[in-house]
Amino acid sequence: MKFAHRVWKLLVGVKDALALVFLLLFFGLLYAVLTSRPAATRIQDGALLLDLNGSIVEEKSRPDPLSLLASSQAPSGQFQARDIERALKLAATDKRIKVVVLDMSRFLGGGMVHIEEIGRAMDDVRKAGKPVMTFANAYADDGVQLASHASEVWIDPMGGAFVAGPGGNQVYFKALLDRFKVNAHVFRAGTYKSFVEPYLRNDMSPAAREAYQDIYGALWGSYKADVARARPKSQLDRMTGDPLAWSKATGGDFAEGAKAAGLVDRIGDKSEFDARVTEIAGEDDARDDNDLPYRHTDLAAWLRANPEKKDGAKIGVITIAGEIVDGQAGPGRAGGDRIAQLLDDNIDEGFKALVVRVDSPGGSAMAAERMRRAIERYKAKKIPVVVSMGNLAASGGYWVSTPGQTVFAQPATITGSIGVFAVVTSFEKTLAEYGVTSDGVKTTPLSGQPDILGGFTPEVEGMLQASVENTYGKFVGLAAKARKTTPEKMDAIAQGRVWPGSEAQRIGLVDKMGDLDAALAEAARLGGVGNGKWHAVYLESEEDTFTKFLSNMTSQAPDDSARIQAGAYDFASLVSRRREEQASRVAGQLSAMLSSRGAQAYCLECPVVPGSARKADQISTLHMLAKLVGFD
Repeated sequence: MKFAHRVWKLLVGVKDALALVFLLLFFGLLYAVLTSRPAATRIQDGALLLDLNGSIVEEKSRPDPLSLLASSQAPSGQFQARDIERALKLAATDKRIKVVVLDMSRFLGGGMVHIEEIGRAMDDVRKAGKPVMTFANAYADDGVQLASHASEVWIDPMGGAFVAGPGGNQVYFKALLDRFKVNAHVFRAGTYKSFVEPYLRNDMSPAAREAYQDIYGALWGSYKADVARARPKSQLDRMTGDPLAWSKATGGDFAEGAKAAGLVDRIGDKSEFDARVTEIAGEDDARDDNDLPYRHTDLAAWLRANPEKKDGAKIGVITIAGEIVDGQAGPGRAGGDRIAQLLDDNIDEGFKALVVRVDSPGGSAMAAERMRRAIERYKAKKIPVVVSMGNLAASGGYWVSTPGQTVFAQPATITGSIGVFAVVTSFEKTLAEYGVTSDGVKTTPLSGQPDILGGFTPEVEGMLQASVENTYGKFVGLAAKARKTTPEKMDAIAQGRVWPGSEAQRIGLVDKMGDLDAALAEAARLGGVGNGKWHAVYLESEEDTFTKFLSNMTSQAPDDSARIQAGAYDFASLVSRRREEQASRVAGQLSAMLSSRGAQAYCLECPVVPGSARKADQISTLHMLAKLVGFD
């Protein structure tokens, strides 16, 4: 009977699997039919509505179909910074747009460089005489910075604005490793390469503290300067200098406190905000009961109605965003093989120049070198290469920037971190606690090595350190050649140290301050376009039909009825989101220690950019701890 029961369970499982396959095929076919003709685009005279339900990113990631189907909730939305910036610039000059509305009720943030770029585009709209209005239940750091560029900032009476500033605590694992007698073999090159410190120490080293103070101090200064420029009368120090005194002075009414500090203009709920927008944009007479009351066009429809012009010469743009990893990963992660193949497949497309857009904290040195060589092949064909750094271009992100003939960064860019490390764990001491030992016959000192159960020999330890130092030497050599200096001088400013963009320009790691548009203009100049027309061509991997169907279903802005039903984020929700980011980072550090990765050029000091860690890639911290102590 047991055998028959198992056979029956197997047959049921096969049946369920086949049903799922046919369901996937059905939806894929349905999507192909629905997308066989272009969707109608409805543009209304009135408001441009940017419903920022998620994170602002450099490059949107693609969902894994099986993970999406198994998940009980849709993933958070992602919005490419360049799409929002372009939409705002178009709105500034289009007579149909009377007001721009940013609904930030479910906004999860973005990198400082992106926020500053979008803020400047919002300023352009205001200079054109059009109001820019924002609404949220709660504004956090990046939300406060973005909203500061609006002409009217609204807050719900139950909400508030909260600025914590960059920085915070790191988690250190040395005592935990000692407790379970786990041997973390750490190999590194670079005094400031602090990524491995959590496995070696219980606190921050003086060198790492110095680097953190410099980088976070620069970011905080840039943040305050941007808010002050946008809102000269704001009193940010009143909130951040003594937050407890500020909260007591407001009687715990954070909405009134934010208004008193000049960070918000008006207090009112969503209905009152919508009524105010309706006064400017006009009432939508054709709306349904659940629709917004004012005439509006959403971001997706606005971009469809205003496709980018494809006139003149072509400037190729390759995006290297997210963690650098080996293989075909991405978009949203920089898979070395995927990006190198994209570059090679398009090398004969007649580009006048190539712009390498980097927004990455680094990762695999092997993958970074794979992409660097592909970029060098463009230079070998006399195609000029310009690098544009976004929020992050550190470690491996700087490695792939070395081919640039001109390298652009921005003051809030984090770059440098020229250093290399590798971490390998072994469990011989842990096993010995349970009476497990190892013995055997070896023909050479390397026989059976590296042995994570019996321990490493001195020869293997020395060889691994030599390998890391060799990779570091290559990294320094590449950077020195790119910056036209000696390896000795480059080593003095390398050592794994992280630099803000303005300091990186001063010490010669980058050439100019400027955004992506400035880099594109420089590429056109180097490519000999002169005063002629040109346009950017973004090199992107093709998406299969079914994955595209799921992407559109989960990433498009919600309709008005869904918007009304969806819960907005209050202060507690934002705190919860911060907790998730921190837990994700801790899990990533544990994963780095326990996984079989090669030499890494990765930046620990780099702040986590919202949206950069996808749910499908996050690892349970408890699961990693179980793996650490041998229970998994």
